[in-house]
Amino acid sequence: MDDLLRTLRISTAGMKVQGTRLRIISENVANADSMPTSPGGMPYRRKIVTFRNELDRTIGVEKVQIDRIGVDKSDFPRKYDPSHPAADPQGYVLTPNVNALMEMMDMREAQRSYESNMSVVKSSKTMLQNTISLMR
Repeated sequence: MDDLLRTLRISTAGMKVQGTRLRIISENVANADSMPTSPGGMPYRRKIVTFRNELDRTIGVEKVQIDRIGVDKSDFPRKYDPSHPAADPQGYVLTPNVNALMEMMDMREAQRSYESNMSVVKSSKTMLQNTISLMR
């Protein structure tokens, strides 16, 4: 019975971090076109989530946790648009370093991981219910 409860805690921790990851991905997608508004201004910088394992001393197992939410330090792409208010003297504007295709792939991966953890929770719940039924 203890193992099933541990499994539930591990899986719910996985669901929690993947939910956070999905939120960050949605922020990136929503801001993929957020351009600077004045010369020298900076566009939206993509956010990234990193994970870490952390020992949960109450159950004696390691669970995944959010380590930090940081920013992607890759260079901003440049787009030629001399009419844009944030264009430099050569007519280029910095654009967000968000790649929509990459974000969609990350979103699908996070969604699948979330669903996998949900399946484990459902299976554990069924096993617990069956165990309780046998004890009656």
